[in-house]
Amino acid sequence: MEFSSPFQTNLAANISAESQEEYRKIISTLPKETAWTPMQPLCLYQGFWFFPIFLEGAMYIQDHFQAQSTDVLLCSSVKTGTVWLKALCFSIATRTQFNNYTSPLQTTFTHQCIPFLDYGEYAASQGPRFPLLATHMPYTCLPKSVIDSGCKIVYLCRDPKDNFVSLWHFLRKVTRNSFKELKEGDLISVEEAFELFCKGISFYGPYWEHVLGYWNASLEHPERILFLKYEDMMKETAPYAKKIAEFLGCPFSSEEERGGRIQEIIEFCSFENLSNLEVNKAGLHQKKDKLIENSAYFRKGKVGDWRNYLTTEMGERLDNIMEQKLSGSGLIFRVSPQD
Repeated sequence: MEFSSPFQTNLAANISAESQEEYRKIISTLPKETAWTPMQPLCLYQGFWFFPIFLEGAMYIQDHFQAQSTDVLLCSSVKTGTVWLKALCFSIATRTQFNNYTSPLQTTFTHQCIPFLDYGEYAASQGPRFPLLATHMPYTCLPKSVIDSGCKIVYLCRDPKDNFVSLWHFLRKVTRNSFKELKEGDLISVEEAFELFCKGISFYGPYWEHVLGYWNASLEHPERILFLKYEDMMKETAPYAKKIAEFLGCPFSSEEERGGRIQEIIEFCSFENLSNLEVNKAGLHQKKDKLIENSAYFRKGKVGDWRNYLTTEMGERLDNIMEQKLSGSGLIFRVSPQD
């Protein structure tokens, strides 16, 4: 996969005034929930909760994105290891073009190397493009062309307890940075956020529906949908790096394996390394009309960190909800205590 400069764009430059007005009219009629952030409500659209500033982009992509059979979509819910997945896939796919020292990830934020479809970072032009794209959109909300094209999908999910805690921290930090006038008491507490999450009211939630959509699709189309768990990949990354390379159509050669290339990529893409790159420690990137600190996307990345914020009873409650919602699917999320 040959990498060229990312096709960042302003969504407003692509969307017509008429379409933009149409989307905003639809959004204005949707059910809303204001508890997560005081300045931006969540809107219920096609069974999932979106922030309006991103829903407009999602609706535009549903109408206009034309997937190509060579595309690979990196899909995930928010705060499930998306930066890590992008960095791994990018480094694996471009390893003949760059080494760790010359990688664009050294100086460019990961989300700018692999743009999000639904965040308005995709240009409508269907010319030559780097085939790795990303989205947080649920499977049932993906553009029809994605399904029709037969393009590949890599999906990463995470234990819901750690996902919730990471999401709570992230939204609080981004909200505080975006709206300086807010005080600590204006931000949602972990208890309030947990209740909403358990009801399915969260960014791109219900979480279990997001996961289940991709899980069921992976069972139906295993040749084009690779379903991954964050905890499994953290425990033993090398086999999954090899699996990703094979899935992307660029398997590691025996010479690369013997030469330690897989481990080099794993170490370069590790939380410790990525979070300490200058671009991720001090850099900023544009998200809609806000400048977001790149460091906001790096907190801990630890499995089981939820125990520092949730009670045992809260953890059990969420585990039980997931077991009930995923019952009969064959998908299990409960993580053992030693993990």
